[in-house]
Amino acid sequence: MSNSEDLPLSAFMPHHPSSDPHEPFTAKAGKKNKICTRKIELTEVIKCIETIYDPEIPVNIYDLGLIYDINLLKNNDIKIKMSLTAPGCPVAGEMPGQVADTIAKIDNVGLVEVELVWEPAWTKDRMSEDAKMALDIH
Repeated sequence: MSNSEDLPLSAFMPHHPSSDPHEPFTAKAGKKNKICTRKIELTEVIKCIETIYDPEIPVNIYDLGLIYDINLLKNNDIKIKMSLTAPGCPVAGEMPGQVADTIAKIDNVGLVEVELVWEPAWTKDRMSEDAKMALDIH
């Protein structure tokens, strides 16, 4: 019997929404704005993400360092790249959608796209000092 270290990363990926398995896994929420009455600030997006907690670790996913990139685009569309603590994470199929849905609740937000990436691999070095302290990691 093989262990998880022998399996390709694709074995851990959630059901892919695209017919092309080589496309990145991306969850989407919201819709493109035709009229933008105010510009969304990065701090609003971060505050929103900080309300989402890893179900196995009592720390929010932003402080865990799972959010790799946040791009605020024209008309308040938002593109995010995120990872998980491990490819075998049981929430791999749910977490990007939860992030997209949560951010889509921001007033006047456009289309939110959250891409799940595995490179670079997540390490505890990505965690904030607060997260390290909460988990007693030195």
